Amino acid sequence: MSDGPSVDEFMRHLQSVLEDAATISDDSEREKRLWQIEATLQETIIFKNRYLGLKEHGIDPLRLIDPQEGDPTPPRTTMAEAVMSSSSTCGKCGSVMDSDLDFCPSCGEKK
Repeated sequence: MSDGPSVDEFMRHLQSVLEDAATISDDSEREKRLWQIEATLQETIIFKNRYLGLKEHGIDPLRLIDPQEGDPTPPRTTMAEAVMSSSSTCGKCGSVMDSDLDFCPSCGEKK
């Protein structure tokens, strides 16, 4: 791999930034920034777990696979469509919910 920071170091950085963000005086800005950092932390944890799971099964997680001749081309997706297709928001607290979960990871509200 590279000589750059590791995923664990990135997670520690996010946790320290999360502590700093809690001191933002404007309520709206503080909530927005806290949500951004918490969502990034969750995605980092998901990435790390998937990466380790693939490595555990002897699969190179970073190997790109070229499409084979005759493979259908997937339709192009906008960033907004990609985000909305994989998650929804909680009706109670407004947090992003993974479509695989039956409850909100932030407040516990059921779908």
